[in-house]
Amino acid sequence: MPALILLILAILIWLLAQRARRATGLPAGMVMYTDMHAHGWSRVEKPLFSSALQLTGKPDYLVRGSQGIIPVEVKSGPAPAGGPREGHIYQLAAYCALVAEAYDQRPAYGLIQYADQTLAVDYTPALEAELLDLLAEIRADAEADEVDRSHESAARCRACGFREVCDQALD
Repeated sequence: MPALILLILAILIWLLAQRARRATGLPAGMVMYTDMHAHGWSRVEKPLFSSALQLTGKPDYLVRGSQGIIPVEVKSGPAPAGGPREGHIYQLAAYCALVAEAYDQRPAYGLIQYADQTLAVDYTPALEAELLDLLAEIRADAEADEVDRSHESAARCRACGFREVCDQALD
């Protein structure tokens, strides 16, 4: 009788763990990297670095599963109605590129986990090419003597890391 109770308890705990896993939006597999120290994880991993791209980043999660290593980016807000935001897609593409170099495995896709749903983004050669073009554009802008701001949002301007040295601040 005690063995039966232990078996039932073990099955119940396993079912609850599976339910909790599905609620996180993470794919099945082993979480091998996390930058979610603010969410109760204790160890913060070092950033991934690509010498070829001169790019550094810290994905929220890397999950090793049957389809390889999958980067996961967590966003606190709800998913946009028309699909992931362009900036979120490029951020995830950068993590895919970093994973490809760091682990010598090209991810087939990455995940953006919004508060209400998780969206998969295929890491296609076309997306990779767009990412490389964007990185080249960012580097060209950084080397330019004069850069024009590209937004009209006062809140975004207040949060900008270049605010103290910007001669185009909105307020």
